[in-house]
Amino acid sequence: MSNPGVPNPEIPEFETATESFDEIFAQYEKSHARKQEDGSQQLEGTVVSVSVDSVFVDIGFKSEGILPLTAFTGSEALKPGDRLRVSVKGRDLDGYYELSRTRIEQPKDWSALARVFAEKAVIAGTVTGLIKGGFSVDVGVRAFMPASRSGVRDPAEMAKLVGQEIRCRIIKLDEADEDVVVDRRVIAEEEERSTKDRRSAEIKEGDVVNGTVRSLADYGAFVDLGGVDALLHVGEIAWTRIHKPADVLTVGQEIEVKVLKITSEGDKRRISVSAKQLQTHPWDAVPEKYKLGERVRGRVTRVMEFGAFVELEPGIEGLIHVSEMSWGKRVRIASDVVKPGESVDAVILSVNPTERRLGLGLKQALGDPWAEVIDKFAVGTAIAGPITSITKFGAFVQLAEGVEGMVHVSEISAEKRVNHPQELLRVGQTVKAQVVAIDKSKRQLRLSMKQLVPTGLDEYIVERKVGDVVTGRVLEISGDQARAELGDGIQATCNINSGKSAQGSAEKIPLGQGKVDLSALSSMLNARWKGGAAGSVSTMPGAPQAGQVRSFRITKLDLDSKKIEVELA
Repeated sequence: MSNPGVPNPEIPEFETATESFDEIFAQYEKSHARKQEDGSQQLEGTVVSVSVDSVFVDIGFKSEGILPLTAFTGSEALKPGDRLRVSVKGRDLDGYYELSRTRIEQPKDWSALARVFAEKAVIAGTVTGLIKGGFSVDVGVRAFMPASRSGVRDPAEMAKLVGQEIRCRIIKLDEADEDVVVDRRVIAEEEERSTKDRRSAEIKEGDVVNGTVRSLADYGAFVDLGGVDALLHVGEIAWTRIHKPADVLTVGQEIEVKVLKITSEGDKRRISVSAKQLQTHPWDAVPEKYKLGERVRGRVTRVMEFGAFVELEPGIEGLIHVSEMSWGKRVRIASDVVKPGESVDAVILSVNPTERRLGLGLKQALGDPWAEVIDKFAVGTAIAGPITSITKFGAFVQLAEGVEGMVHVSEISAEKRVNHPQELLRVGQTVKAQVVAIDKSKRQLRLSMKQLVPTGLDEYIVERKVGDVVTGRVLEISGDQARAELGDGIQATCNINSGKSAQGSAEKIPLGQGKVDLSALSSMLNARWKGGAAGSVSTMPGAPQAGQVRSFRITKLDLDSKKIEVELA
């Protein structure tokens, strides 16, 4: 019996005993695991948890066992607490025991190998070394595994495979030549297909799932959804415009996406996903944020012939149509005014939340030149400006940036009849004109060139005054009114009932019957119209007749309206 106060060298202290116990337990666990790893005995385990791709099982060891989800069919609904029959294959790098639902045995003789080969069963083997063209594998007998069927390509990975236990299938067996060939890759491919089929059957349109970016292309990214690839199109990455997925995504990045569409083509299923659908849509705030007439600033993202798209914020673009780019000139294509990447100011012309459209105006941000037209170019104002365009009915003259007026063909010249403006005018020519009418609502302004050109009528009116007696020829009579010609292109209205209608003087025309011999009168009229001397005309009482040369007294001269009124003298 030992002395209580004296340490017994055969019994370690507490800490030493604890450490020894852990080591002993670990050794026991390892040896216990080795007894199971040959697949000769199955254990009953309890499901602890289920992840995206694995099932964790309590098998009574210090560490849990792990099973791939591919070992289960899609109809099997696993939950914690379920009991499973499993066998231990080995241990992974994380310390978990690799499990199998089927007994994986290692054949001991040729008859066992023949049975496994016929059943196409999965067997366990140990990679013993690298040889020419592949690996040497111990499956109870020496077997060959081609490098192409190993499931690895990188030389470093091939070297790591030596010494590992693998699962494989016999694809060639020749007992006479003792030739055995095994395939590891086919097992991995079958498990991958099983995973894809199961995962593909689980995914539904509208599901929100986590994935990993597997590869990038110009048109989008391929995302691994746990064994199944899905396409994330570049237009579905974000609400803002993205030129290349590589600008915002990286291979290996974890991402949450929404399943948009699943289509089947033969044995293939194509899955389209979206990341932006899980983000708040920028247009939800547009009606409250952007108001009609508001001035905004943005960046030109795209330029088309019909207009330019301007990004006001990520996901919010507006269109500036070519018709809204300039007040002063007609824009044929938008690229004549703006370029991609350029920052511009614009005014909001329309907001359509339903169709998610914004109409913008570039010229409105510069100010409306028609706002001050009435003040700057009042009726009667004389202007000078270049001709911008010519049509068959008139010419357009630029008064200011964004303001044009039209000179009608009838308002070009007072001296001659103009059939087409091009007879006297050309584009770029600077002309003088007078503003004769303004319609601000229609943005129309009418001009007259002939109003600013002095005429014979203007000179005649300026050189005479009311009361002067002049000579003229009666052109026509209508009731108590007559029209008289006082000079070349100078006409007046005559009131027959006033003045000396019965006693007025007249010079009889040789032709009679109211007809005039113009060749005989030309020299006389040229001399007398200008002078207007009444004394040179012989008097002849009676009512005026067409063709007579008579004396008239001026009763009204109006330079603005260019009207002359007379009476018989």
